[in-house]
Amino acid sequence: MSNIFNSNILITGGASGIGRIMARMMLMKNAASVIIWDIHSDNLRATVDELKRITPNVYGYLVDVRNLDEVQAAFEQMRSEARNIDILINNAGIIVGKLFHDHSHQEITATMDININALMHIAREVLPSMIANRFGHICNIASAAGMVANPGMSVYCASKWAVIGWSESLRLEMEHENTGVRITTVCPYYINTGMFAGVKSFIPLTKPETAARRIISAIETNRIMYKMPWLMNLLPFVKGMLPIRLFDVIIGKGFGVYNSMKSFTGRKSD
Repeated sequence: MSNIFNSNILITGGASGIGRIMARMMLMKNAASVIIWDIHSDNLRATVDELKRITPNVYGYLVDVRNLDEVQAAFEQMRSEARNIDILINNAGIIVGKLFHDHSHQEITATMDININALMHIAREVLPSMIANRFGHICNIASAAGMVANPGMSVYCASKWAVIGWSESLRLEMEHENTGVRITTVCPYYINTGMFAGVKSFIPLTKPETAARRIISAIETNRIMYKMPWLMNLLPFVKGMLPIRLFDVIIGKGFGVYNSMKSFTGRKSD
């Protein structure tokens, strides 16, 4: 099992949503320290102030994960402050929520940079010390959208398909090289946070507290891939067995997944 007790934990996008909740839960499990990265200074300051009431060992870094220079500078500062990472939760992500042809080039680039490229660059920074210590855990937050396409989130789907492929490949590399580093890929359905505000779904949205608790449990038990809710475990099998048009009818129309983004509004302000 991956031991949270006395571990140093980095959570990207940790100043809001499930990132903020996971930070609090990690502290309650006696993590040695929790380091939060976020792009929003007000949220970051408020979150760090709140969590420091639990323990002083909470540190916030204002980082735009799209910017490799900022990512590397943050790690240089953390190393100078002797903050090596034992557990990384790659949680930061965005969704535009438009039909593909309505995306701007900048929105496409931002989505891919934040949702997949940043995960790889951040993991690349923490892996050398993890491998040297023969201990570490990287949890990559993907999505059920990485297993099933959906109108209104094409670029988001592309980014999360990439997360699953990279994360699984990384796991195999770490295992084949016998590094002692664990990799967990998490594929949630919609989580009821501001990120997915306005989404309507026949399948209930997962409560943020529930999602955070289950992700932490998946890390603690070294789950290779964790899908939630449980129904998501059936998706690869059903998709592989059914003709595409029949799958579209059952999932798209029967469960209403293909219409779930029509009422999407997302966060109004960050």
